[in-house]
Amino acid sequence: MTRRNTTTYGFKRTASLLEGRIRRAGETRGFAVTRLLTHWEEIAGPDLAALARPVEVKYGRQNFGATLTLLTDGARAPLVEMQKEQLRQKVNAAYGYNAIARIRITQTASSGFAEGQVAFGPAPQPEPEAPDPVVVTTAKQTAGGVADEGLRAALEALGQNVLSRRKT
Repeated sequence: MTRRNTTTYGFKRTASLLEGRIRRAGETRGFAVTRLLTHWEEIAGPDLAALARPVEVKYGRQNFGATLTLLTDGARAPLVEMQKEQLRQKVNAAYGYNAIARIRITQTASSGFAEGQVAFGPAPQPEPEAPDPVVVTTAKQTAGGVADEGLRAALEALGQNVLSRRKT
């Protein structure tokens, strides 16, 4: 009996476990190639991806001349409308052939529907506050006796976090 040499020791990549489910879910919405969903920002570009996102691909007769439906809000719809032809070319380049013949824009209210909310990107993160100089000095003095440079830096950061915590 031969022994199989593997480096995974019976483990599988998460992507391989979810690939079938993602493909089936995408195919029910008309996305035979899920790359359009998973790489939307790369295909459309960051500016247009922030304005709209793909919702559905409907194929016409004999799977020729599909229609891509995009979801956006009312205020952004004219901006997306002006870029439809460039977007169609980018999407067809991602498919590798002239798969999309038309792009339809669907508008939603600012609150969104249950299926697709309008907020397409992550919320902006607030700027971190500058640390208090007294807290920084105290943390450096506390960790000053540690000889290892990496450990000292980690202890200083921990000390700053603990000392700057607001009391509730």
